[in-house]
Amino acid sequence: MNTLVAVAIAPFGVGEELSAEVAEVVRVIRESGLKNRTYSMFTEIEGEWDEVMKVVKDATFVLAEKGIRTEVVLKADIRPGYEGMMDAKVAKVNDLIGEPEE
Repeated sequence: MNTLVAVAIAPFGVGEELSAEVAEVVRVIRESGLKNRTYSMFTEIEGEWDEVMKVVKDATFVLAEKGIRTEVVLKADIRPGYEGMMDAKVAKVNDLIGEPEE
């Protein structure tokens, strides 16, 4: 079943600059082959439920397996019969407010 998640996976309690650890997480997500897009605070991932959840687990454990306490914030949208929602949702809103697609 198609699933779109917004996930933030970050080390917890390891200092002020976390970009190196976050980059490790994003690398795992990007190498998964699933459609994804990274923003300043979340990464969106779209695909089948089991595949998306495996990527979330793998990306989380890349830090946890190093002994780093890891925090995960996840929001999921499961919408049977739909695909491509990562782009479609944004396009619909842009259309309604009269802004061109990105």
